[in-house]
Amino acid sequence: MATSVSREEQLNLNGILPEPQTKKLTDLPTELLEYILCFPALKHVDVCNVSCCCKRLHDVCHGSGKVWGNQYKLRWPRLQRFYRQNESCDWLREYKTRHRVGIQIRRTVESISKRFFTEVPCVGQVLGDSFAEIESLGMPGHFCEDELLFLLNSDKRKNLTLKYYAKKILYFLRQQNILRSLKSFLEQPAEQQSALEGAVLVDQYCNPLADVTLDGVSLQLDEIGEKVKKVLRLKSPTHPSLRATGEGVLEDLELQRQVLCALNAVLYEQLQYKGNEGDYYNPLNSYIHQVLLRRTGIPISLSVLYMTLAGRLGVQLEPVNFPNHFLLRWSQRPRGYDAKTDITDFVYIDAFGKGKQLTAKECEYLIGHQVTADYYSSISTTEVLLRMVGNLLNIGKRGEGNEKSYQLLRDSLDLYLTINPDNVQYLLLQARLYFHLGIWPEKVLDILQHIQALDPSQHGAVGYLVQHTLEHIQHKKHPVTPEVKRRSAPEHLEVQFSVGLIMKHKRSGYNCVIYGWDPKCTMSQEWITTMRVHQLSSGANQPFYNVLVQDGTCRYAAQENLEPHSSPLEIGHPEVGRYFSLFAESHYVANEELQTRYPEDMTLQNLKQLNVAEPFW
Repeated sequence: MATSVSREEQLNLNGILPEPQTKKLTDLPTELLEYILCFPALKHVDVCNVSCCCKRLHDVCHGSGKVWGNQYKLRWPRLQRFYRQNESCDWLREYKTRHRVGIQIRRTVESISKRFFTEVPCVGQVLGDSFAEIESLGMPGHFCEDELLFLLNSDKRKNLTLKYYAKKILYFLRQQNILRSLKSFLEQPAEQQSALEGAVLVDQYCNPLADVTLDGVSLQLDEIGEKVKKVLRLKSPTHPSLRATGEGVLEDLELQRQVLCALNAVLYEQLQYKGNEGDYYNPLNSYIHQVLLRRTGIPISLSVLYMTLAGRLGVQLEPVNFPNHFLLRWSQRPRGYDAKTDITDFVYIDAFGKGKQLTAKECEYLIGHQVTADYYSSISTTEVLLRMVGNLLNIGKRGEGNEKSYQLLRDSLDLYLTINPDNVQYLLLQARLYFHLGIWPEKVLDILQHIQALDPSQHGAVGYLVQHTLEHIQHKKHPVTPEVKRRSAPEHLEVQFSVGLIMKHKRSGYNCVIYGWDPKCTMSQEWITTMRVHQLSSGANQPFYNVLVQDGTCRYAAQENLEPHSSPLEIGHPEVGRYFSLFAESHYVANEELQTRYPEDMTLQNLKQLNVAEPFW
């Protein structure tokens, strides 16, 4: 039985009460301390503060790397795929590098608006020189991309200008990486080049912000292939293509025919793939990921899918560069047949026409005229890509002269000249396009020099562009100070609306946001006549407003046709970020550059007249 001990008895011989033995945090095992320091609520600043307390905690924080590795993974989860599991790494150094990249990129992006807002003549076009600053950081590309994605995914309604330029830079950086991949692809031996991989690279370059990967596309084709095998199994349970490993290329024509019949049944009947006859010139028809998503395409994109699927099931088909209608051909002769083949030795497959099998004569009915035998020959993967990119080029040239069509034209020209760098026709088109847009004048001179070396007979066109490009470069050295428009000026007293206000067009009904105005219409007489401005009650002698419209267009609207929107809403225009930094529920807040041009536009007095909330600056 326990006996009680009195306080007096606890006194030692000297009459002093012994000190209780207390445990300190640093007495805990290292593993437990690491566990505590990896708690998600702790940030990198907290870890730094803890490590400064004493040598013991400093060693725990920096010893095994577990604590900083955890901080790195918590802050930048997207970067984990670049590291092998359980990889030994100096996580503190990685953290510092990634943190430093973030600061440098943010500074670069923030500076772009100030430097290029007044310099770029075409809305949304950013001078390529600025992108070099990101590359000059000398940091891992995935660090730069991750920071740009972080900026883009921050608060939706804030930092609009920062996001606008971050998106431009990310677009450029991804395109540069894709071009490098394309060049490596083109350096491979012809027999190792896959038409599908080439088509995915084209897709990625034209859609660098989309989630398009070769693995993702291949996975979708695997799923279609399994459906084909299921149909094939019902009709021919012992078919060689059903075996787990397959047997390469099938030799027997009847076995090949069975595969193609099953492929047609799945692709066109079960999955309802079709040629887009109603919207043939839509660029989405050329992008493989969109063809798979929408199950519609044009002859060449559907042929690439069809040929790839057939090849995986043992049927070797070849691409045919038939005029106006891309085809595939299927040899009816045994493999290794030495005698010279004739166009009648092949069956021609129209992937656009639900896999219909045609004779050589029937192919001519597709285009309405006869062609020589050369047009029935098979072509290389490089030639397939040139045809695919050429289609996109033609769509860009057919465009309406807006930013979207210019971007498609630029992208397709970049691709075409990467594949065929000495095409004088397209080099000249690229130089003219850049000159027209007023971008990259130094690159225009390089292109013109290359053209002159390839074809001296172009000296007339080259000389004209060189002269005017040099004038543009000289003009850049002496930029014109932008006009400042003050509401208080006597000539501006009739201007009723301010930049940033969300408006509705009384006649057309569209929603828009104002990003500029003139006291009178400044367009040409031809434009005024074409747009029937004289039919307005005040004609051209009234304020006109530059507006970004919900449908993605930019318009010039008369004051009498605009009214403040009764229920202001965000305007989904790609150029909003170029002019505005914030959506403030009732209006957009102009960024510093737009405020400089219209310094008195969003004063408290003007806002109160329109019952709009007070601005944030």
